[in-house]
Amino acid sequence: MKKMVPPTSRRNSKYLYRYVCAAVFVLISALLFLPFWIPYVKGHYLPTDSLLGLGNLAMSVGLYGILYLIVGRWLHAFKIGVERKSNVLASHVLTLLTVNFLGTLLSSAISGQFRYYFDLVKMYAGLFFVQALINCVISIPMIDVYRKLFPPLKLLEIFGHYENDLSERLNGVYHKYQVVDRISAETDESALKEYIKQYDAVILNDLDSHTENRMIKICFEIDARVYYVPKLSDIIVKSAEELNQIDAPLFLNRNNGIGPITRFAKRFFDIILSFIALIVLSPLMLIVALLIHLEDGGPVFYKQERVTLCSKRFMIIKFRSMIVDAERDGTPRPAGQDDDRITKIGKFIRKVRIDELPQLINIIKGDMSIVGPRPERWEHVEKYTQEIPEFSYRLKMKAGLTGYAQVYGKYNTTALDKLKLDLCYITNYSLLLDLQIIFETIKILLHKDSTEGFTEKNINEMRN
Repeated sequence: MKKMVPPTSRRNSKYLYRYVCAAVFVLISALLFLPFWIPYVKGHYLPTDSLLGLGNLAMSVGLYGILYLIVGRWLHAFKIGVERKSNVLASHVLTLLTVNFLGTLLSSAISGQFRYYFDLVKMYAGLFFVQALINCVISIPMIDVYRKLFPPLKLLEIFGHYENDLSERLNGVYHKYQVVDRISAETDESALKEYIKQYDAVILNDLDSHTENRMIKICFEIDARVYYVPKLSDIIVKSAEELNQIDAPLFLNRNNGIGPITRFAKRFFDIILSFIALIVLSPLMLIVALLIHLEDGGPVFYKQERVTLCSKRFMIIKFRSMIVDAERDGTPRPAGQDDDRITKIGKFIRKVRIDELPQLINIIKGDMSIVGPRPERWEHVEKYTQEIPEFSYRLKMKAGLTGYAQVYGKYNTTALDKLKLDLCYITNYSLLLDLQIIFETIKILLHKDSTEGFTEKNINEMRN
């Protein structure tokens, strides 16, 4: 195979295409603001001379466009060709929802007429639906064109002594990657360099630290793009602070968790958001509770001991999605893909994650947070910690209703990969990251594989 690495200009053309797409989205969304804003101003007898002046209109459209650009970048709405189609569509909807919500507040402040706030909400609601429809419709052909112009990267897998399914998982992202060949890391270095140059990029598959470092240096030397799964130490080091106090690079890892002010703010928002969610979702929760009870006459809720911050145990509350006494023998059994213990209503509420809603009560009580590592059963914590001592690192943060591993992993993601994902959250914590994960949680509800159950192979691996 004699495929040369794509030139820099071709790589840059990908970014240029995304920039053009982003500009189109911003321009359309901002210009659509005008036919809604002008009639609103005229209809409410606001100071039209000032609000509808050319300069003020340009400023209003410009502010709207800038706000849309900032929020859209934050929520990955412009990741054309990078994210899945469903992810891009969901990102656009969430971006527009956020921008138009903020727009109601800004427009009230600009016009100085808060008495018309609810009319303003109606105006922005109409704007939202029009924008969402147009942006979602044009996103699909944009993504299709990108995939035709820029086919998936041809990857070379460099493997060591450990077999795994990393290549299969990468090939699952068919529009981005295609692992087409593999070679041993023990290959002669000069031959390895020539081999790497024939491919678009390299994937390092579970190499030992020394070998991985050598491969990364080789790829850096010949300007080859390289992908690799980080080790736990890599994730911790990534959060280090760079200091320039001596004549050599100095990194600092404070390793002291979140501060008291941040902890207070996180707890404050947990309580406020949980109370609001309980009030808003109470009709839905009542309907679900009724359906669960009507199906088999059993209890509505299911309680189970879980582990949270500093190994503290608590009873988690969930809607019951399985038959009564699903583990009557006392042996923990993860839910399989076609588990006959799951009830009819249970299949639905697990798929859309409604079964998790009663945990809002756990959050108000202080057992959990809205965002954090998923609370595991004590038996699983003991088992995983025996195999992976660092698994206890997850207990440095209060357990969460949603979290980094829930958003970017799956229900059946391995214990080690869950640990790595949660460690990314713990070592890079911020309130802004919490907010981003909450938005991402809404998006993953569209993905079937996010709630994919354990296969027989997964379950046997856990037992053995």
